[in-house]
Amino acid sequence: MTLEELRIEAGLSKLELAREARVDFNTLQRAITGEIITLGSAAKIARAISGALGRSIPWQQIEGLKVKV
Repeated sequence: MTLEELRIEAGLSKLELAREARVDFNTLQRAITGEIITLGSAAKIARAISGALGRSIPWQQIEGLKVKV
């Protein structure tokens, strides 16, 4: 699933997800639109999504997430 699909499934707004993940809103927006983000940001977003959905979702399993490693 894409980050946007996971966000919607979790019932979070973009702002809520950015706050939960402790990343800048623009960073989250870049991740959603397929732009490159840092590994640290990807991990934070994956942890926040995992927590909201109650299951483990590694950043590597988020479809379309582009990470600078």
